[in-house]
Amino acid sequence: MLNDDYTPMDFVVQLLVEFFHHSEEVATRLMMDIHHKGSAICGIYPKDIAESKVMQVETHCRKHGHPLCCQYERHDDD
Repeated sequence: MLNDDYTPMDFVVQLLVEFFHHSEEVATRLMMDIHHKGSAICGIYPKDIAESKVMQVETHCRKHGHPLCCQYERHDDD
């Protein structure tokens, strides 16, 4: 998940709880990482699930008028 200057912090925490099933405590910690470091890893999933999560989060954000972006990255297990 990527930081932006517009999406409220409590909305980000809600996303992390609802879509990534983190506890409030973990979600708050991740939100602070996103805020201070510019991004954070929200979870590790197979590609199809990661793509779906990105689409769900971004659709939810747009529906509520927020520009927050999510992305997934492929990592090879070497």
